[in-house]
Amino acid sequence: MNSEVKSAGRILDILEYMSDCREPIPLARIIRDLSLPKSSAHGLVQTLAARGHVSRNSAGHYMLVESSRHGFPFRRHEEPLVVIAMPFMERLRDESGETVLLSTMNARCDMRRLAKCVSRHPVRYDVNMDAAITAYCTATGRVLLAHAPAEVLESYLARVQLLSYTGFTITDIGKIRDILVKVRRDGYAINDQEFITGSTGIATPLYDAEGNVVAALNLGTLTSRYVQRREELLLLLRSAADQISRASGYRN
Repeated sequence: MNSEVKSAGRILDILEYMSDCREPIPLARIIRDLSLPKSSAHGLVQTLAARGHVSRNSAGHYMLVESSRHGFPFRRHEEPLVVIAMPFMERLRDESGETVLLSTMNARCDMRRLAKCVSRHPVRYDVNMDAAITAYCTATGRVLLAHAPAEVLESYLARVQLLSYTGFTITDIGKIRDILVKVRRDGYAINDQEFITGSTGIATPLYDAEGNVVAALNLGTLTSRYVQRREELLLLLRSAADQISRASGYRN
């Protein structure tokens, strides 16, 4: 077996091993458990981190990001965003105690989640990475729709079927337009039980170096906890989003 094939096999071994780990782990443990040479293991893990499949926290421990855990390949422009965002997402998760999600939207207003940091609270908000995101009645979707080009938004509103997912879902097209204007003005969006009864999400945009909105950062929690801490949670979310945008080169 030549060295290239051997390296490919070791990459797969690392990915399979880390897919079972729910907490960040040190490189030494990866080396020990997989019986890998120290020099090559370091290079392989660094390659995975550089490509956005593995994140490294402040303690130097590694964790497989959720998109890779669920088999989603990153688009090239998404890899550096995930690498930049993950440490801030972990910190926001720990400071707020709630679940943090990173999502993007394409030109057809199809959305997907790139990464998540799940709350450690015994009763918490969580979603599957491949679960559908309905744009008009979720905080993430509203942030991205509010900052979409006018023609993209109009195309979406002309074809979308407005369904009631809960008794709180807003399906009036005029009210949705008003909400999107408010989201763009205020810099954040709220989904208060409109998609899942008992859960509330708040989201805010992430900017690239050119000032374009490239993703949304979402904080998901139980409605009961949101009501008690709404101002605190919003401040924490906006601070984390600002730090991620600045780390991406944005200067307002």
